[in-house]
Amino acid sequence: MRNEHLNVQYRINGVIIPDGVSFFGQGLSPRFIDSMDLVTGALPAQYGLRTSGVVDIRTKSGLFQPGGSIGLYGGSYGTMQPSADYGGNLAGYNYFVSGDFLHNDHGINAPTSKYNAVHDETNQEHGIGYVEKIIDASSKVSVIVGSFAGRFQIPNNPGQQDNPNLTLNTVGGATSFDSNRLNEQQTESSNFGIVSYLSSKQDFDFQVSGFSKYSTLHFFPDNPGDIVFNGIAQDALRRDFSSGLQGEGTYRLNPAHTLRGGVLLTGERTNSNTTSWVLDTTGALPADQPYAIADSHAKTGWTYSAFAQDEWKILPTVTINLGGRFDAVDTSTHENQVSPRLNTVWQATQTTIVHAGYANYFTPPPFQIVSMGSVNAFNGTSAQAPSSYSTNVKAERSHYFDIGLTQQITPELKAGIDVYYKYSRNLLDEGQFGAPVILTPFNYHVGYNKGVELSTSYEKDGFSYYGNLAIAEQKAEGISSSQFNFDQPTLAYSASHLVNTDHSQLMTASAGMSYLYQGTRYSVDIIAGTGVRTSAPNVTDGTFNNGTVPSYEQVNFGVSHRFEDAPGGPLEIRADLINVLDEKYLIRAQSGIGVSAPQYGPRRTLSAGIRKFF
Repeated sequence: MRNEHLNVQYRINGVIIPDGVSFFGQGLSPRFIDSMDLVTGALPAQYGLRTSGVVDIRTKSGLFQPGGSIGLYGGSYGTMQPSADYGGNLAGYNYFVSGDFLHNDHGINAPTSKYNAVHDETNQEHGIGYVEKIIDASSKVSVIVGSFAGRFQIPNNPGQQDNPNLTLNTVGGATSFDSNRLNEQQTESSNFGIVSYLSSKQDFDFQVSGFSKYSTLHFFPDNPGDIVFNGIAQDALRRDFSSGLQGEGTYRLNPAHTLRGGVLLTGERTNSNTTSWVLDTTGALPADQPYAIADSHAKTGWTYSAFAQDEWKILPTVTINLGGRFDAVDTSTHENQVSPRLNTVWQATQTTIVHAGYANYFTPPPFQIVSMGSVNAFNGTSAQAPSSYSTNVKAERSHYFDIGLTQQITPELKAGIDVYYKYSRNLLDEGQFGAPVILTPFNYHVGYNKGVELSTSYEKDGFSYYGNLAIAEQKAEGISSSQFNFDQPTLAYSASHLVNTDHSQLMTASAGMSYLYQGTRYSVDIIAGTGVRTSAPNVTDGTFNNGTVPSYEQVNFGVSHRFEDAPGGPLEIRADLINVLDEKYLIRAQSGIGVSAPQYGPRRTLSAGIRKFF
């Protein structure tokens, strides 16, 4: 999002959902969403901690649309996804529940361009429930619970070469290994709950919420295959439990001033348990006999936040939002910051809106607990770290500027342009270092992020269209933490050169059209890009992320029809064709910093579904 890596905050009915630990899983199902907004740019003071974008979700409640549906969707790659939802009102309680199960043979984007990946099955489950009790005309209590569980086979990358520096005596006397027969797997789960009290009386609104989230990630290696190809077979279990209190209020002082304020307190307990099988390289032990290194850590951290802001209508056509927030973290780092914010919106004409803003951001790193003691335990083994020193990951501190314009050209056609610039100290990035599919954070000393976004939309009668183009660049200098993951030439090169971050892409475009005709909706959409960064092959001077993967485009078709007069309630059928042109495109290469395997986009996929409403 705007060339940022992760750093996205999710809110459900205004309540922040903790990050937890995850990688492949989509922890939230869209079936419970009534409306959703994406907030980017120079954010007002009420938004903090994760700031590249805020996904603000409002749930269905069952109050205004009682009833439910049951459906089945499936197709290529053995995809099968039954789902059901229901909402209504009972004895003064409004409620909504939803659940689905997904099985297919394409759980993770494949490391080759072949249609069928080897060892890529997944099973995933989602469930969510919402209940609210209206106490009186001005207050209510609500409860939200949600869960996700997923199991993923890690797809194999055929034709990988054994490490020539490793010898391994295996059962049966095998002397070579086939990377196409590895059996790595990963499981993920998350469970969260929110209890909120909302009151709205005349000029004062406030909401107080308590929340908790428990998430796990468990990587199961292929032993001894992983040792041969990676020098280590690591069984890695991460667990994270977060709980907190959040309170926010709004006071309409007078027609010109609306005051907002809030506090947030979050406690987080993270556990890391690993057992790693490696080979000795010092001669002290037999070089072909794996042995285990066990490492377990647990730590509790705290995050404290408070904000205040004034939405001031200084003129009938000009609104200024002035505020600030204070954030402090006591986790893997101990830091704090006061962050001023200033935003202005000008209604220049009846059809023209101009906005501009500045935000000072404080972004703490994900709560990781890798210590140098853990790293040094692998010295003299086949999994020895590339470097022998490291410093702790720090919070990113940045200055963000944003200016844009939205123009209603005709009643049906709207266009917009947005320009932004961000300067960061301790720019946060993450990479996958080693076989376990777990991200590890690190900092660049400084970072620069700039870009321009163009958007258009058109809607008339049954026809709608959207088109977007983003041009952006993110560069950074000086890897300044978690240095043990990088070799010395890479560290030396980054210390004196501005380099591209591995996830940055110069140009990204998306467009789509849909047309509703006599109950049938026809749609087409496309996404295209110039490709993320990769490193040139056979580089020995430390140069990295100096190239890009090939440009790509993916075109999708869809058609659906809703039979409103079907017995018992409406019936909807749909069919989707993904990647119509069967484009073989590379999402990422294997040679970027913190990238352990290539990934290709999905091949042509045909799916169909049916849903019955009642």
